[in-house]
Order: sequence, then structure tokens, then C-alpha cells
Amino acid sequence: MSSYYEASARERLHALFDRGSFHEFLPPSERVVSPHLVQLDTPAAFDDGVIVGRATLDGRPVLVAAQEGGFMGGAVGEVHGAKLVGLLERARDEKPAAVLLLVESGGVRLHEANAGLIGVSEIMRAVLALRSEGVPVVVLDGGQFGCFGGMGIVARLCDAIVMSEEGRLGLSGPEVIETTCGVEEFDSRDRALVWRTVGGKHRYLLGEADAIVADDISAFRAAAIHLLDTKPDLSLEALTAEHERLGARIEKFGALRDALDIWSALGVEKPENLPLLEADAFRAAVDGKRA
Repeated sequence: MSSYYEASARERLHALFDRGSFHEFLPPSERVVSPHLVQLDTPAAFDDGVIVGRATLDGRPVLVAAQEGGFMGGAVGEVHGAKLVGLLERARDEKPAAVLLLVESGGVRLHEANAGLIGVSEIMRAVLALRSEGVPVVVLDGGQFGCFGGMGIVARLCDAIVMSEEGRLGLSGPEVIETTCGVEEFDSRDRALVWRTVGGKHRYLLGEADAIVADDISAFRAAAIHLLDTKPDLSLEALTAEHERLGARIEKFGALRDALDIWSALGVEKPENLPLLEADAFRAAVDGKRA
């Protein structure tokens, strides 16, 4: 068993895809770094915290990107965002079986906020343009820094999301919520609260993650292979159905204060036990009870 949570972005790439198949675009030897960090006398990374390239997955061609949480929490800046946009636009020309995004990001890089915000908006547009041409975009989320801010929005624009229990997905991170609304609203130091609110199990129960797997790179690989044949659906009917689903969710759960209350409302027996279950046992316990 090889932990996805503990691995670096490069370790994930080389273990997830067919052996020896990954080829990197703009590798560190190209020295493509953020011009803004240099001006601020801030340490830079030669890949700017994101690795992009092509590989094969179960013999099928894919384009891939992996954010490195170890560099500024995987935050998006100008170069970082441009590499992701370039990969997605390349996919429109090459038409791979899928694009896989190994996300790990705290959001936009504060050092270059405007450039980062523009980058995220361009990523969103590129994801939707690619999906409209029939190429699925699949997100893998199981890193130490989670997926928040602009990349949280990007993830929900994609066709499918695979998460481990250790993964986290949201718009604002726990520390941001606490700073803005106070510790009484959300205590970011309460790790159990954090994971049952934005963690993989809760996102799976709410229907926001399509698969939940163990913290094992091979489990992420198997789930990604299963999702390669996902068919993007941007029809008005699909959008309307999603809006209705979200509206019903607010009506049903809007007054509830804790994820445990939501799990109980979904009909889960002994919801307090869910955090203790491994991925397979968890799926068995909640089968048929997702929102």
C-alpha cells in the first residue's frame, strides 16, 4: 500500500500511470518560474508548483496535471495557472481519453492574487470548453492541503471527482472560515469537525464526489480507470436537474448544523460510526443513502 496523502506530486504521477509512460511538458530544466515571486524576493520553484504532461492509463492516452502542495500549498499563480490552461487547451487538439487533474491547492496565491484569479477563471473556461467537445475531466483529491478556493470551484466543474477520506474539498478553507466568522462558527483546530464537514466521506454522501477510495495510490488508479469512459453532459436538461438537486438539498439540510445531523437525515444508521470505517465498509454502510 502506497499512501496518496503522503506522496509528492511527482511520486503520485509516476505511481498512478502506466510504468514509464509519463512525459512532462515544461520540466524543471526549462526554468519556467513565476516572475512575481522573483520581484518579491520569494523562493520560487522551477515547475511553479504544478507538473503537466502526458501518460497512459491502462494503455489509454491521457493528459495529466499534478499540483504540488509542498510549494505554497499548491496555490495558483500566473505561470501555475497558465500551465493548467495550456494542458486543457492541448487536450482539445489531441482528444485524449481523459484529462486527469491531481489537485492539491489552497486556492489563489496571495503573492500574485490578480494574476492567480485570472488564471483560475481561464482554467474554468478551459475545463468547460474541453468537456463540451466530449473529453472528460476527472479530479483526484487526496492530498494533505485539500482542494479549496478557486481550485475547489474548478473541481466541481469537472465530470467526476475521486476522493479519499483524507481529501478535502470546499470553497473556503477551515482557517479562512474561522478568521472570517469566528471560532464559534467553525473551529479549524477541531480536526474531526473539519474532516466530517469538508472531507471525502461527507462530499461522497452529498453526491459531490463520485467515488471514495482508500488512501492508496493503486485505489486512486483503479477508480480513475473506471471513470475514463465518463461522458460529459453539459445539456440544459443536466444543468436543470443539478439545480433542482441542489435546491432540494438546501431545503432538506439547510437548518442542520453538523454533518452528523445530515448523515442522520439521510437515513444512515449510527452516523457517529462513519468516521471509523475504512473505505469499503463505509460504502457498504451508506449504499443507497447518498443525497
